[in-house]
Amino acid sequence: MPVDLPLAYLIHPLDLVGTFAFALSGAVLGTQRGMDLFGVLVLAFVTAAAGGILRDLLLGAVPPVAIASWYALAIATAAGLLAFGFQPLIARFHSAVLFFDAAGLGVFAVTGTYKALEFGLSPPMAALLGMLSGIGGGMLRDVLTARVPVVLQGEIYAVAALAAALMVLAGEWMGLSPTIVSLPAIGLCLALRLISIARGWKLPVAPTRRD
Repeated sequence: MPVDLPLAYLIHPLDLVGTFAFALSGAVLGTQRGMDLFGVLVLAFVTAAAGGILRDLLLGAVPPVAIASWYALAIATAAGLLAFGFQPLIARFHSAVLFFDAAGLGVFAVTGTYKALEFGLSPPMAALLGMLSGIGGGMLRDVLTARVPVVLQGEIYAVAALAAALMVLAGEWMGLSPTIVSLPAIGLCLALRLISIARGWKLPVAPTRRD
């Protein structure tokens, strides 16, 4: 049976995993957009850190973890160099950005929800904060690369993050250990996001006005 670790010991390593996944998604997109090395590294860090910074600021956990230590910067830099150095190889895998973005989305949605609960937020607000911490990095990445953020285009994006957050709440309600709930919740977000892309699932979109 998994050891019931304190939340602090669970959130930190998962944050590092999410940081790498989001950083890689940002760096790969930067190489695809023809950015130079500096631009790729900046986009990697912004994508990786924005969600966690937003989460910590809203919780009053200052300075945010992403800028209080060197871990996030180091991980984002490594991911950026990896994407830049192996650009021809990574370019063959067109779904790389989507996969790493979905993985980062799930990780930050889960850690954001757990951290919000740890800070005493009510379950509904904890789920919303988990969703926000998941979508924050991707939104800023899209803005910096002159794309309409995916979350605003009818994609199953924020909904996938919210599903992971709600699974965390369900686990808390049932008294399950975070070590048991975290990976399935991340997997749920990842599966929803990738399956929705593969099958073309979208949220209802406002009809275009025709004069």
